[in-house]
Amino acid sequence: MLSRKKWLAGGLVSALALIGLVALPADAATSVRLQYKTSASGATADQVEPWFNLINNGTTAIPLSGLKIRYYFKADSASQQYRFACSWAVVSCSTVTGTFGTISPGTATADRYLEVGFTAGNLATGAQSGDMQLRFYRADWQRITQSDDYSFGTNTSYIDWTKVTVYQNGTLLWGTAPTGGNPSPSPSPSPSPSPSPPPGGSGVVFDDFNYTDANDTTISAHNWTIRTNQGGPGIPGATWPKENISFPVVSGTNKALQLKSVTDGTSAGTQQSEVLHQRKFLEGTYAARVKFSDAPINGPDGDHIVQTFFTITPLNQDLDPNYSEQDFEYLPNGGWGEPANIMYATSWETYRNEPWLAVNVHTENRISYDGWHDLVLQVSGGQIKYYIDGALFATHGDIYYPETVQSVNFNLWFISGGLLGSSTPRTYVQQVDWFYHSKNEVVAPTEVLNRVNSYRSASTRWVDTVPSV
Repeated sequence: MLSRKKWLAGGLVSALALIGLVALPADAATSVRLQYKTSASGATADQVEPWFNLINNGTTAIPLSGLKIRYYFKADSASQQYRFACSWAVVSCSTVTGTFGTISPGTATADRYLEVGFTAGNLATGAQSGDMQLRFYRADWQRITQSDDYSFGTNTSYIDWTKVTVYQNGTLLWGTAPTGGNPSPSPSPSPSPSPSPPPGGSGVVFDDFNYTDANDTTISAHNWTIRTNQGGPGIPGATWPKENISFPVVSGTNKALQLKSVTDGTSAGTQQSEVLHQRKFLEGTYAARVKFSDAPINGPDGDHIVQTFFTITPLNQDLDPNYSEQDFEYLPNGGWGEPANIMYATSWETYRNEPWLAVNVHTENRISYDGWHDLVLQVSGGQIKYYIDGALFATHGDIYYPETVQSVNFNLWFISGGLLGSSTPRTYVQQVDWFYHSKNEVVAPTEVLNRVNSYRSASTRWVDTVPSV
């Protein structure tokens, strides 16, 4: 519980002043402006999605580490727990923190708050933080009622919003807290040593994909391989050039793995791309943040292309009983008999090429997944669970549960027979922000994000403690 009294500039002030009944200096009250919008504007939602933009109206730069943003809401029940995640931020999610607190006494519209803080960065005079795309969930993954929340608004474009407060080192700079709400936060502590590495199971792999280009020797040292050999899947005769793999900056200084595939409608003019990790994975949690795209970056749209994140064991013979595969596969233009967007989660027991026989089970959703998504795969206790953006997408098991060690793969390929009848070249891309695996441990999607953010806060770009087989 926060103290009812805090030291502020000039001495001890009562809690009465801190809840807004004593005016603060004009320069403090106007130095920061907060804008808010939401991407989930319904009365109920799978997750609350407050997006913020901070604007410095003052005359000096503001260290972000001294700022706290509070979003006030009414818990669905007294015992309900919540989890925070940062989807994307111009200032980098690695610098954004989120914690929950309780308001006592509560009000009809607020008895909890989400407090957003920062570990680094500055907000220059007249500058804006840019998008902070934040979200929080119920820990039991049930829908949230948000229409009765103090800070909730239905606007889907940024507007100034005073029902969210901003504090600097404990002093209120912006907004109005709900009547009866807690006093302001304690001043931010002095910088502390880098946090310890997040926990893991029997070993962890984390990669932030901070490489220079496809020729960076660290890629292979970190146990990744860029595919260059011909063969399936995809267009017979297509090539897999090493140069189709790159590592562009996607926000701030944050880089991502990028796969590029191109075609002019012919086999000779088709290039596909794939990156794979060594074969040493079986049970545990796999996760990646992946950006799917519904259209090429140039040229005509409509090719049947597959954008993937998957694990796989090689097929040594037809109907090999040791084969296994777990796939996230997004088809933005359809394919395999589907006319439009479809996401598949598919678990394989085995298959035969000629004549074709597939022994698998799949779950699908026919909507667009254009943009960034958090993908989590849990393999444990005879069950395979697929999550997308924290929500359970599919549960498979029985004969489809893997028996032998697998590799981790990302690839971008065209379905044979699914190319447009156009000779105009077109280019498709898929990006991967990070990859995480914890061996022999089931890690909840929100905890995966917490661990990834901890690595990034500690400037840890790569970890691999999973033993080679």
